Amino acid sequence: MDTNRSAPERQHENAQAARELIELLEVLWERGRDMASTPVSASQLRVLYSLDREEGINLRTLGELLGSAPPSVSRLCDRMEALGFVRRVPSQVSRRELELHLTSRGKAYLKELRDRREAALLETIGTMTPAARKALLTGLVSFQEALDQTGHAPRRSRAAKDARSA
Repeated sequence: MDTNRSAPERQHENAQAARELIELLEVLWERGRDMASTPVSASQLRVLYSLDREEGINLRTLGELLGSAPPSVSRLCDRMEALGFVRRVPSQVSRRELELHLTSRGKAYLKELRDRREAALLETIGTMTPAARKALLTGLVSFQEALDQTGHAPRRSRAAKDARSA
């Protein structure tokens, strides 16, 4: 490692390496999504992830999570409902609101997708040395902590938080 480079230069190199890794992961992720039984769009997948983390939210809250306008969110949920991945049920709190829930088909889709993606990751990670795997885990945990501190990290499910601390 060149110790003559400044901290900002090293940070820039780290950011470039992270960007390249993220781009490779996006390609890997897309392959998993394309191989799934019913391919969904990136927006639809964000809905599935959001409902998996925040089961029973309403359209307004989903719109806030997605950064989308209510009419767009409503149309998106219409399409997800037509696919059989999402269902709307009356809220127990307010008769004027509807809660959004994943159906068993939506949950099965996410499980299939995650299983495919995990298998691809395990295949790659399996070729790494134990020291490299440990370094990867340390780096990923530190990166997630930095995201949490900056407020850029999306909300994660309890299971994801528990897995990180294991």
